[in-house]
Amino acid sequence: MKIIGIVMGGYSAEYEVSIGSGNVVYNNIKDSGYEVYRLELTATAWEAIDEDEKRFPIQKDDFSFSRDNRKITFDAIFNAIHGHPGEDGPLAGYFDMLNIAYTSSGQFASALTFNKAECNILLGHYGFKVPKSIFLHFEERSPESIIESLGLPCFVKPCRSGSSIGVSKVKTAEELAPAIAKAKEIDHKVLVESMVSGLELACGVSDHEGKAKALAVTHIEPSNDFFDYEAKYSGGSKEITPAAIPQATYDLVMESSEKVYALLELKGLARIDYILDDEGAPILIEVNTVPGLSEQSILPRQAKYIGIGLDQLFKASIEKVLNS
Repeated sequence: MKIIGIVMGGYSAEYEVSIGSGNVVYNNIKDSGYEVYRLELTATAWEAIDEDEKRFPIQKDDFSFSRDNRKITFDAIFNAIHGHPGEDGPLAGYFDMLNIAYTSSGQFASALTFNKAECNILLGHYGFKVPKSIFLHFEERSPESIIESLGLPCFVKPCRSGSSIGVSKVKTAEELAPAIAKAKEIDHKVLVESMVSGLELACGVSDHEGKAKALAVTHIEPSNDFFDYEAKYSGGSKEITPAAIPQATYDLVMESSEKVYALLELKGLARIDYILDDEGAPILIEVNTVPGLSEQSILPRQAKYIGIGLDQLFKASIEKVLNS
């Protein structure tokens, strides 16, 4: 029997979201013919959790643990850690060194996509439409020069963060400096983007059938001013699958998402977000290599819409890496 670990938790503000995602994966694969353990990783402890909720310390030298005088090692890992260190590359590099298969993207692809600014610079170079932006890294810009370049409203985002944590919509000049300071509490690299007005879209992509395949396009109607952390997880936002957009636009978003997935050499489950502007053009906002997997998350709902149960989707993702 193959032994599967589900990594969850992590070191970032997305810890609780990740625990929710990991438990959804566990509940859907625990009876799928594997020996399954939840693996909770935090900055202070790495622990395996069995079916009786007993915890066992994980040895970091080979990612194993001992249970009932038996050493447990893993045939494959399902990555459900949003944020650091599961979504931004370090954990992928660690598993690569230990030669342990895992379901998410590799180290470089994870690091690149987690950095919103640098990823969008690359995608823009390849012809994908991305918002006009300013990358605050080694060069500081005055609020006046930022507003002159991007206008108002604009969005201020930590470059390396998920679940819209630290993101602000800036409507006045006085709000810009505090918004940048807020983002810098999460990451010293900050992205300021011009606001693109229009419908918010999300497209899930998976390679569980052997090649990149877009699942569906969802239209998001946020309960708040934009799709921030509260709007994502309070349950108040409307997420409509399939998106109520023209068929040609729907097909374009599906095709674009598959191209982005292939270009960035992504693996496993991913979600690509867009804004459909006033002219009907999809503007790519960001790429998520460990998308939310809770019952209310977008990608699981898209899988359900096309007739794929989560148990099927997760097991197929695991089987793909076991057989690679």
